[in-house]
Amino acid sequence: MVTTPRSPAPLPSPPGGFPSAEQAARVSPARSRPGGPDEWRQIPWLQRLDEPDRERVCGELRVVQVAPGELLCRIGRPVTYWFGVIEGLLKMSTDGEVPITFTGVPAGGWFGEGTVLKMEPYRYNIQALRPSTVAGIPTATFHWLLDRSIGFNRFVMMQLNERLGQFIAAREIDRLANPDLRVARSLAALFHPVLYPGVGDWLRITQQELGYLVGLSRQRVNQALLALQAAGSIRVEYGGVRVLSLEGLRRYRPN
Repeated sequence: MVTTPRSPAPLPSPPGGFPSAEQAARVSPARSRPGGPDEWRQIPWLQRLDEPDRERVCGELRVVQVAPGELLCRIGRPVTYWFGVIEGLLKMSTDGEVPITFTGVPAGGWFGEGTVLKMEPYRYNIQALRPSTVAGIPTATFHWLLDRSIGFNRFVMMQLNERLGQFIAAREIDRLANPDLRVARSLAALFHPVLYPGVGDWLRITQQELGYLVGLSRQRVNQALLALQAAGSIRVEYGGVRVLSLEGLRRYRPN
């Protein structure tokens, strides 16, 4: 990316190109470990629970490191955990000759609550775009919380409501022909303050990672970022993007 004021260094892109879901390796559950205080502090819904419920959830929480390109969830596979991103960046997409990317999932985002509620096989793939730390609770624990915690129910309802709007927007993005518009809308989705509270106004992301999300080359992503910066919606910084106007990204129209 264009370098201006320094933030943390950019992360490397996956070597040898990004694998399709059909070619990608799956994360082994045997690699997971118990969560700890560092992870607990980064889970936005945990503080909504009563102390006894929080203690049980913390005891059952698992954490796994996911390498770039690895699959966390695969279309057709049974759901066993509800997942959230502690650190890193994931991609939610479909299969097919022309795969559709629904969204990226940055730090602070929890996803798949609709799938867990219905206990149906996954209808999407979840793949890591960079080294990521992912937490999860068993589906039985998820449903146990629904049966007893008002705070948890409110969080899940809020997630479902916001996610519906996000998926409608994702289908609209997929139909956009203008690359600058695609990048603007996709960035706006990554800065969603409710679904991804861990992002704030600065997102660590490379041009290549953003290209994987929007289906554009790194060079074309760079052009789009410069156009959005010229419009005053973002500032491109070393290793990432800072949003100056989220509403500007959502309403951006190329000249």
